[in-house]
Amino acid sequence: MSLQSSGHSSLRSTLKPGLNDPIFDAQAVFRAALLATAYPGRTIALDRSLDAPKPLDSSTALLCLALMDFETPVWLDQPTTASDVPNWLRFHCGLPIAAEPAVAGFALITNTGNVPHLHQFHPGELQYPDRSATVIIQLPALTGGPETIWAGPGIRESTTVGLAGLPSWFWSDWELNAEYYPLGVDVFFTSGNALIALPRTIKVEA
Repeated sequence: MSLQSSGHSSLRSTLKPGLNDPIFDAQAVFRAALLATAYPGRTIALDRSLDAPKPLDSSTALLCLALMDFETPVWLDQPTTASDVPNWLRFHCGLPIAAEPAVAGFALITNTGNVPHLHQFHPGELQYPDRSATVIIQLPALTGGPETIWAGPGIRESTTVGLAGLPSWFWSDWELNAEYYPLGVDVFFTSGNALIALPRTIKVEA
């Protein structure tokens, strides 16, 4: 056995496992993410769970494994960077870790006390608005927080959402993000084994 393969095996033995069935599990989580995007504000419970490396919840980890790959640099906040998560993502997804939010295709935030402002993430390009960043924010809960009113595509009239743990300025940032349309970031909120999507097309009244 070469030193390289020995190191690879050693890394495998110290990291949490990934998906039981990488193809079908990833497809199932991806479909759930699409459903959440089609119906913003609706809580989507995942029918799979994962023993994720701390500080990731199961839904956060599953979403990462379903969406990220070697072509999608991810930016991680400080608590996530200081954990086993970077090595876990590299091992299971093969993806690069971005040093700055502006160059990342995805951002992963687990510390809601220090969420970067949304303008720090890549908003896409006029020719390719789909190249904007997708921001995954892990929350303590998807309910029980200050009530907000969401309206837009996928929502019949409006829906009330009370996300817990977001900084007070977040919805002002979201209003500015909407002014970039068709550019701007999209957001997934995760907690436990569920998620809520917030596409850039949604208006939020806080």
